[in-house]
Amino acid sequence: MYTYEFNKNKLIKQLVKNKTLNIQHNKQLQQYNSFRTKAVARLFCEPQSADELSEILKAFPDENKLILGAGNNLFFTKDFDGLIIKPAMKEIYIVSEDENYVEIEAGAAIEWDNLVGETVSRGYSGLENLSLIPGSVGASPIQNIGAYGSEVKDTITLVKATDMISGEQLEFTNEECQFGYRDSIFKQKRRYIITSVVYRLNKTYIYKEKYVDLSRELKGNNTPSLSQVREAIIKIRTRKLPDVKTYPNAGSFFKNPILTKEEKEALQKRLVDAPIYNTGETSFKTSAAFLIEKAGYKGKNNGLVGTYENHALVIVNLGTDDGRDILNFANEITNEVEKQFGVRLEPEVWIY
Repeated sequence: MYTYEFNKNKLIKQLVKNKTLNIQHNKQLQQYNSFRTKAVARLFCEPQSADELSEILKAFPDENKLILGAGNNLFFTKDFDGLIIKPAMKEIYIVSEDENYVEIEAGAAIEWDNLVGETVSRGYSGLENLSLIPGSVGASPIQNIGAYGSEVKDTITLVKATDMISGEQLEFTNEECQFGYRDSIFKQKRRYIITSVVYRLNKTYIYKEKYVDLSRELKGNNTPSLSQVREAIIKIRTRKLPDVKTYPNAGSFFKNPILTKEEKEALQKRLVDAPIYNTGETSFKTSAAFLIEKAGYKGKNNGLVGTYENHALVIVNLGTDDGRDILNFANEITNEVEKQFGVRLEPEVWIY
C-alpha cells in the first residue's frame, strides 16, 4: 500500500484540508476496469466540473497522471504510483438547432450507449450504428470509435478538454482533433482530459446499406427506422460479444491491421481468402479476428485467460485478477499471428 505526504505548498494543503478536491488515497481499481484486474492508485479523484478539474491539475502538477473513463478499454498489470482522474461530468443539453440538424453537448462521464439510446429515441440520426459500444462519451473521440461503416468523427463538431499540464480549458474543432482510424490527437499526445463533446446530428434518417450482416439482421427491410437499426445492431453485438459481467473483457482487444500494398500481397500469398478492404490509394485493412482464428486462437484458453468462443478478437478473463496473465496471453497471440502470417497485431486496449 502507498502512503501519501501532503505537498508543502500551503494552497494545496488548504484545498485538501477543506476537501474541495475530494482526493482519495490508496484506491483499489478493480471495479474501474472491465477486465477486473487488481491494482491500487496512490491518489484518485472524480472532478464534477471542468473548473474543479483545473484546480486539481494545478494542485498536483508533479504527479504522474492517468485519465480513467468507464474503464472498458484498459486494464492494469501493476499499481499506479500517481493520480488517477475519473471525470464525472454528466450534463447534456442542446447547443443549437435548426430544421435539419441539432447539436448536442454531452458530459464526458455519460455512458456512451445511454447517449446513443437518447438520441435515437428523439429521432436524431448519426450515432445509431455505434449502439452498444462500451465506454463513456469522453472516450468516443479519443478512440474515434466506429462500427458498421460509421465513425464518431463524422458527427463531432467540438471537443472540450483541459490541458493536463497547465490546467487550461481548451476547445478542439473536428479538424484540430486529427481523427484517424481508431486514433486522434487525444490518443497521440495523451495530455488532454476531455470534459464534454458536441455532436451534430441529423433530424431525418435514410438507411444506407453498409454491412451485409446488418442488412441480414433487418431481414429484407430496406427502409428500416432509426430504432429498428439500433435494435438490429444491439442483437448482433449481443450475440457476438460476451456479457462483461460474466466474462470480464475490454471488447475488441486488437486493431484491424492497416497494410501497405506489399504487406497485402504478402498476406494474400499465405492466406488466399484473407479479407482485404481499401482504406486509401496505397493502404489496405484486413481483419484481426480472421487472422487470430486462422492462427488457431478462437475459443482457445491459456490458464484463466482465453478468447471468446464466438469472436476471436475478444480476450476474456476466466478468473484471474492479475493483469499480467492477460498481457502474456495477448503477447502469445501477437507473436503467433506474426509468425504464421507476417502481420504484427497492435492492441486497441490500453495496458498499464
